[in-house]
Amino acid sequence: MNWVVSAASASSVACHWLVVGVWEKSDLPAEASVLDKATHGAISELVKRGDITGKLAETVEILQAPGISAERICVLGLGDPATLTRAKLDKALMTVSRKLSTKAAVSVAILLPQGPMCGLAAETVAGCVATAFTVGCVGQGLYKAEADRHEFVGVTLLVSTGSVPESERGVATGRILGEATNLTRELVNRHPNDIYPETFALRMEQEAKRWGIACEVMDEPRIEAERMGSLLGVSRGSSRPPRVVLLRYQGAGAGKPWLSLVGKGVTFDSGGLSLKPSDSMKTMKCDMAGAATALGAITAIARLGLKVNVLMAAGLVENMPSGSAFMLGEILTARNGMTIEIMNTDAEGRLLLADVLSYVVDQGVDRIIDLATLTGACVVALGEEVTGVFSNDQSWCDQFLTGAQEVGEDAWQMPMFDSFAEQLKCDTADMKNIGTRWGGAITAAKFLEKFVSGKPWVHLDIAGPAFAESSKGHRDGGGTGAMVRTLVQVAKNFGDHSA
Repeated sequence: MNWVVSAASASSVACHWLVVGVWEKSDLPAEASVLDKATHGAISELVKRGDITGKLAETVEILQAPGISAERICVLGLGDPATLTRAKLDKALMTVSRKLSTKAAVSVAILLPQGPMCGLAAETVAGCVATAFTVGCVGQGLYKAEADRHEFVGVTLLVSTGSVPESERGVATGRILGEATNLTRELVNRHPNDIYPETFALRMEQEAKRWGIACEVMDEPRIEAERMGSLLGVSRGSSRPPRVVLLRYQGAGAGKPWLSLVGKGVTFDSGGLSLKPSDSMKTMKCDMAGAATALGAITAIARLGLKVNVLMAAGLVENMPSGSAFMLGEILTARNGMTIEIMNTDAEGRLLLADVLSYVVDQGVDRIIDLATLTGACVVALGEEVTGVFSNDQSWCDQFLTGAQEVGEDAWQMPMFDSFAEQLKCDTADMKNIGTRWGGAITAAKFLEKFVSGKPWVHLDIAGPAFAESSKGHRDGGGTGAMVRTLVQVAKNFGDHSA
């Protein structure tokens, strides 16, 4: 995809589609007014008729545009300028990107109202455009003979003369974030006989080599030597051996603090002996989204050259039923020596995360974020589009939530009352792997908290937002890449504060 940032007149840009942003219940922006005159009132006439309202994410096609070089115009509603947020801007841009990418070999130019939008600088707005037009044109049909969506052959962002340099910087950043999001989406969308622990680890190695990130892959004997008995217990039922992958990006140099991103990588979750029903198992290729999201984030962090040190760690297993599968009532010993009685083999993600969290703690990291498609309970609590946030350190949690707000991703802090840990008490081991059905997302977080040794830690339950079972106007079904941008922003902020 060829990108150009230009201060040229919108009427002079040759392209298949010229996207023009307009406000709701407001006069046409100055830039759109100039274009309207060039097209002999093509836009204003539709406004008068009520065909164009400017409502958020509304798209109205003008299939003939005499007087300008573009073949067609697509008017994009941006909603009320007083209530526009970055998240709403993203939604509008993703909607038009998806709409115009259903045909191959399409070129697009984008004309948005000039000046600050929802308090965002030109660089940030340009980044939003670049991310949306990188992500929106990529669908989930990896295995279809004919693609549903097609990458644009060219995108031109039209800006004022004075904002060209900063907009170019924004486009460069936005494209990297979009490509990192698409990497996560692609991996989540691949079927489970394509992505399994060995192939996932190989892909991580390839991405690390491509972007200059140090990579280490632990095979089963090494995992055993590291005493990761909890992770190994989960993997026992599968014929495919587990892997633990470590990626290290040292952008801040020696002596600076380390941030660790820890991802759950269950490449298929049958539930083990606590077998899921078929309908619940259909999308369980997505149970490695935590690891895929962490991978997408660290590739973007490296490509952007952020001045931060990051250790990414992922535990990769399949959870399958077999004669060798771990059993209910069995007691596993985790890496830190704690014993766990298994009361449900479908509560497996916390078991592998426990060992990986223990490992990164021993590596001396200063801050930890783990992320996992961990519990259906979190989806019940927060719905399908909000990430649940759990933490043992309010200051670190606040820093995370600030990063999420800055990039417009929805996250909500959940309580971590000690009473939830009471549910994990056990007569025969140090703990059980599940509590009651009530507050299940919180008891899972309280379980993980036992393995971070008091390090400032944030746990993200992305069971809802990581995978969409159906498409909407602003996003494809399947893997969404949720939280990639937030993790990158949090890492940037962490590096800036540690400088």
